[in-house]
Amino acid sequence: MVGDTVIVILVSQAFPVNESKRPNETSASFPFLRSLPRLSDKTLATPMKLFRPHRSLANPNSQIKPIPIPTSTAAAEGHRDNDEKFVSVLRGIVRGKQSWKIAFNNPFVLDKIRPHHVEKVLIQTLDDSRLALRFFNFLGLHKNFNHSTASFCILVHALVQSNLIWPASSVLQTLLLRGPNNPTLIFESLVNSYEKCNFSSTYGFDLLIQAYIHYKKVLDTLVIVRLMSECGILPEVRTFSAVLNGLIRIKQFDMVLGLFDMIVDKGLRPDVYAHTAVVQSLCELKDFDRAKEIIQSMESNGCELSLVTYNILIHGLCKSQRAWEAVEVKNLLSHKGLKADVVTYCTLVLGLCAIHSFEVAKQLTDEMVELGILPSKEALSRLVDGLRVKGCVVDASDLVNKVGKLGLVPSSFVYNSLINSMCKHGKLEEVETLFNNMGEKGLFPSDITYSIMISSFCKIGQVDSALLFIGKMTQIGIKPSVYHYNSLISGHCKLGKLHTAMCLVTEMIDKGLVPTVVTYSSLISGYCKEGEVHKAFSLYHEMIEKGISPNIYTFTALIYGLCHANMMTEARKLFDEMRKLKVMPNEVTYNVMIEGHCREGNIVRAFELLDEMVEKGLVPDTYTYRPVISGLCANGRVSEAKEFIDDLHKDQHKLNEICFTALLHGYCKEGRLKDALSACSEMVERGVDMDVVCYAVLIQGFLRQNDTKRLLSLLKEMHDHGLRPDNVIYTSMIDAYGKAGDLCKAFGVWDIMIGEGCIPNVVTYTALINGLCKAGSVDKAELLCKEMLASSSIPNQITYGSFLDQLTKEGHMEKAVQLHGAMLRSSLANTVTYNILIRGFCKMGRIQEAGEILIQMVDSDILPDCISYSTIIYEYCRSGNLWEAMKLWDCMMNKGLNPDTVAYNFLIYGCCVAGELSKAFELHDEMMRKGLKPNRATKNTLVCGTCLKSRLWLTFFSLAKKFTCSERA
Repeated sequence: MVGDTVIVILVSQAFPVNESKRPNETSASFPFLRSLPRLSDKTLATPMKLFRPHRSLANPNSQIKPIPIPTSTAAAEGHRDNDEKFVSVLRGIVRGKQSWKIAFNNPFVLDKIRPHHVEKVLIQTLDDSRLALRFFNFLGLHKNFNHSTASFCILVHALVQSNLIWPASSVLQTLLLRGPNNPTLIFESLVNSYEKCNFSSTYGFDLLIQAYIHYKKVLDTLVIVRLMSECGILPEVRTFSAVLNGLIRIKQFDMVLGLFDMIVDKGLRPDVYAHTAVVQSLCELKDFDRAKEIIQSMESNGCELSLVTYNILIHGLCKSQRAWEAVEVKNLLSHKGLKADVVTYCTLVLGLCAIHSFEVAKQLTDEMVELGILPSKEALSRLVDGLRVKGCVVDASDLVNKVGKLGLVPSSFVYNSLINSMCKHGKLEEVETLFNNMGEKGLFPSDITYSIMISSFCKIGQVDSALLFIGKMTQIGIKPSVYHYNSLISGHCKLGKLHTAMCLVTEMIDKGLVPTVVTYSSLISGYCKEGEVHKAFSLYHEMIEKGISPNIYTFTALIYGLCHANMMTEARKLFDEMRKLKVMPNEVTYNVMIEGHCREGNIVRAFELLDEMVEKGLVPDTYTYRPVISGLCANGRVSEAKEFIDDLHKDQHKLNEICFTALLHGYCKEGRLKDALSACSEMVERGVDMDVVCYAVLIQGFLRQNDTKRLLSLLKEMHDHGLRPDNVIYTSMIDAYGKAGDLCKAFGVWDIMIGEGCIPNVVTYTALINGLCKAGSVDKAELLCKEMLASSSIPNQITYGSFLDQLTKEGHMEKAVQLHGAMLRSSLANTVTYNILIRGFCKMGRIQEAGEILIQMVDSDILPDCISYSTIIYEYCRSGNLWEAMKLWDCMMNKGLNPDTVAYNFLIYGCCVAGELSKAFELHDEMMRKGLKPNRATKNTLVCGTCLKSRLWLTFFSLAKKFTCSERA
């Protein structure tokens, strides 16, 4: 036998859920609901806890018509008599002592029982609603009986009448579960049952609303509320509040306001929860004036006040950037007998932080801490981060310390936020202090903390410090992840320490970690920036073989490497391949391609890519425009570059000083210094201030023209604008004077540089050393090099190259080879240094030794370039050994090197000297096909070769004629 109460889950087993779509009768019956959208039940939240008061029907003359009964006939009368007898039998079974299980196994009872019989039994059992419930459940659970909606409704009212609210609610939920359930039909049945049985409480209607809310069918509750209103039935206040809150959860704020006005007009006095729902809806609709009016109405009508209502208003104001008004609301709370709580304060702190009023937010935080209210993690973190971003490091640290002194131990989240923010601003000393404080306060840094520290140190190039943190986290038992290793690998790659980066990859693999696309992309980018494109592509093929798909960063890095290696054909192919693989290029990819084409001189293609970029919705920036301007200037089209800048200005595109610097460089390169100064004036008029780089370009231009007066004027102008010459400007001046042989002025600038506190770098030392070497003062250059080493400036390839160049020019080849050997052992040798040696040997006619240097170069994994081969080719041609020259030429071509115009000129010269004029013209046609433009030297060589051959033929014919005449004589 079923117990006294209904368990919803058990009851629902008898009635499977049917989720078929309800008919649109609701909107047809009630026009005001036609505009209501049907929302997914998943968007609704659990309803608030409800209570169970009873109330009689206020208007029994409902507009809902009862279910019609068929007209009596003789047959019907007989049928009714039989029904009454059968119902009497059922009633006897229900009220009798016989087992229900045995009684209902009787075929006579089981086959004849119908829903209307059950309805009548339930009506006749109203005096014992518990018995009615057991009978109802027995049929449903044990006999799988399909009860009518009327039976459900009769039982609900009966249970409510007996104050059995929970079972009544459970019965209604079961009714809604079995579906389909048109709210209008259910309401009609509930009203008919109510009137037919003369029930006195209307709380069953409230339970129906609550059931719909429970199943998150909030819009159906509107139908029920409307129908109740038409019948003169008002829902309980809390039921009404639950409906409003349900509508808020599905963001139907306008409906909240409409329903509130309708029910209040019917005479219902809303409670604080209903008022709060209305205030929240008005805040969501940003109607703060009316929200304040509702609150004032509450205050004046003696309604119970709740801090929640005011907190909702404060939240709405803060969300709409009106935090100052919210502060005023908070300040008036004490006059209303309310005290601000943690929600009030934290909402205000977050709102003030959103409008960057961090100082006031800190004052409120101090106030709440003094009151013993602890801020939330979110509010504290946002404020600490905001103070850090604004540069108030001391305030941020003080706040963290103050919270700690009051017994609130800041979480790792707060510390990580502060550490991360400080790392971004380069305050690494303060960061280490905070990191150490975590341990002192009993907080253990997490893997996230270490990730922030490692990533930050790697980004600023302090990879050794980052490695120390790897050691620390390993000591405390935190295993480094792929993320930590990726940060280290990226940091080393950016510094050019690719060997160490590869060792880290090996280490992570040994620890069972699998390299990701980020790992490979960092390595590929590093190798491409170092010019080792072949190694980058080896890694690219390796990652593909391992099933790691390259991303946009991988492709962009490879395209960058190809572009900087002047391999634009390959770059274009990879760019197209990337798009075929559905990896869409971003702004950076397009910028790299545009810059590559501009460097190649293909400005037309660069502009095509710029247009394509815009068509795809990508936004060009100064990094896009700068190479285009530089490319136009480099191709002698400075005036077009100026027009391009003017057009961008007309289209409201903001350019920075970098773009203007490219134009200035173009003007200065062509010697148009007046135009450069005019461009500077326009630049300032357009709101772009000249920086040190702009002045450096101008100074370089005036140095070329040896205009000392204007040079000094520019230096004074810089000083007047609060700018000081940097290493670049001083170095360019020293380099210019050194190359001009005016070492007195070069050392004068050096002294000024030291006096201004500007420390010379390796480039500055190298410029002065180069000037001394060219002037033949190698001894002084060596002394300066020792001084350079003492100042911790490490000489580079160019520094040693200056000595190497001078030694070869003076014919000291043995010393030059020794110096180069030392450079090779220190990994400072490169293609240029080898070319200096090759040129030195060739100049002395020692072609065989020059060839040996070429072989040694290849053995040292340093790739020869066109200059390496063409220098030796020229020497072979000059000595008349065209066969060896052609042999070396073929070797160069087989290695994939593309000869330049100078290389072609050398071989054309050799062919002409050797009398191979047809071969010379073949080479001329070949270079034309490859897009190389013959210069004046090419044409002069061919003309001389043609003339030389003509003279030889004339001499031959003259000698032959003389020989013939003498023979005849």
